Amino acid sequence: MSACTTCGACCASFRVDFSVEEREDHGGTVPEGLCVEVTERICRMRGTDHQPVRCAALTGKIGTQVACGIYEWRSSPCREFEEGSQACHKARMRHNLPALN
Repeated sequence: MSACTTCGACCASFRVDFSVEEREDHGGTVPEGLCVEVTERICRMRGTDHQPVRCAALTGKIGTQVACGIYEWRSSPCREFEEGSQACHKARMRHNLPALN
């Protein structure tokens, strides 16, 4: 089991902005209902601009067991996020989770 499926901290730590062209209604894969339009060209994953941050596609309990409800259709920032990266460690610290080896 990947550390990501027991973590989810990244989905509850950062604002996730991406091109509107990634939205389903613009030929992409991200469901329109999970997007908030920021500008004509940029949208954001719903919930990632709230306090506390939590992507609307995230299910489960952070640090225990989580899943992305749109994993196959997620946006490019989510696809590019790397387990064990500096951003990963920062997110884990925000949720009082230990660093990955």
